Amino acid sequence: MSVAAKSGSAGRDRVVQQDGGGKLRWFVLAFCLVWLFFTLFPIYWTFITSFKPPAAVSGGPTYLPFLDFSPTLQAYVDALSGIRGDFLKPFINSTLIGLSATFLSVLVGSMAAYGLVRFDFQVRLASGLIFVVIVFALFFGLPKLGLTRIQGIGIALIVGLAVSLLANRLRLPGPVLGNRDVLFWFVSQRMLPPIVTAFSLYLLYSEAGRAGLVMLDTYWGMTLAYTAFSIPIVVWLMRDFFAALPVEIEEAALIDDVPRLRIFFQIVVPMVMPGLIATSMITLAFVWNEFLFALLLTTSEWQTLPILIAGQNSYRGDEWWSISVAAVVSIAPMIVMAYFLARMMRAGLTIGGIR
Repeated sequence: MSVAAKSGSAGRDRVVQQDGGGKLRWFVLAFCLVWLFFTLFPIYWTFITSFKPPAAVSGGPTYLPFLDFSPTLQAYVDALSGIRGDFLKPFINSTLIGLSATFLSVLVGSMAAYGLVRFDFQVRLASGLIFVVIVFALFFGLPKLGLTRIQGIGIALIVGLAVSLLANRLRLPGPVLGNRDVLFWFVSQRMLPPIVTAFSLYLLYSEAGRAGLVMLDTYWGMTLAYTAFSIPIVVWLMRDFFAALPVEIEEAALIDDVPRLRIFFQIVVPMVMPGLIATSMITLAFVWNEFLFALLLTTSEWQTLPILIAGQNSYRGDEWWSISVAAVVSIAPMIVMAYFLARMMRAGLTIGGIR
């Protein structure tokens, strides 16, 4: 076969490959557009339903404002005037609890994740068993001495933790757990059904209330619950960001006798700022949309937006225009916050690339 024939055959093969690649790109583009439609249509439907009059909702599906129906702000007026319940207070509650729990969980969780990356932990399984035995023994034994249950829980946890930490220094028999096992323990906290954790917290808060420490339907009770609920996912996400950092920068700072805490906040945290922002967005989304904890741990004072949305039915049935208003009020802040945090995250990535 001549050289010209071989080059012509190779050219035809390249054309066939380009045609196949072009068809694949069009197929992927079409799939993404369909997926985008199915993702955005519920948001669009909720948004336009909030502007529909009752007749446009009950009279059949209407899709386009000003063409299929005349939009109105009456549902928003009813919501803001308090006819459909107090919207402002649950919104403020969700904002305060969400931001506080996100800040605390990201602060504690990122420090825990950094420790799991930079330090080697050895936890003896026997010391964990000692902790469990002491806590259960004191929990059931101290109330017989006249102490309340909440006092017994506090003393049992303190004594059990102190004894188990001392026992962990001894050469106890049995397996020794490492960093990966500790990380799995953190992640395993999210494997439990939420109703188990929520009901346990309800019983604990009830006992604390009988002892004079009111935790049910309070700001601190909800914030601590959501912080404990969010720390495992923060540890899981931030561990990979810290593991990707070069350790040489921290070692150079240690040689200059810089304290480890200062290294973390002034050197490490700025380097992983995009990861912190992304983790904060995910954590805030979990807390903002959480329903079960708010349902069991609040009654009226500190109810959040998911509880308000769930209660938007009346004796006349489901008034979808009012439910849509509540959904829009709940969704809009998260969209705005995600937009600004995404810009901050892109800026952080650019700064990191320049460095």
